[in-house]
Amino acid sequence: MKKLILASVFTFVGFTAFAQPSETTVEETVIVSATQDGFSEIEMSELPEAVATAVSTSYPSATIDKVYVNDQKQYKIDVSLEGGTTGTLYADESGNWIEM
Repeated sequence: MKKLILASVFTFVGFTAFAQPSETTVEETVIVSATQDGFSEIEMSELPEAVATAVSTSYPSATIDKVYVNDQKQYKIDVSLEGGTTGTLYADESGNWIEM
């Protein structure tokens, strides 16, 4: 009889232990995007005409998505092509392609 009562107590305690509400913590993550290559985004209207002409001449099907510039007046140009391909081009302010 003692074993039956003891087993009942352990069973009751076991069920109540699982019935305890657990605290759920939600953490908010903030992602900060910073360029480490020294380029900062500029408006499309700030792109020199020589660079825009170089892109349209060398890549006639390309669409300029974003433009970045660094302290040396070098331009980083994100482009997308008709087939869905994307890429990055680098040029100086005279429209000459540079290797980065």
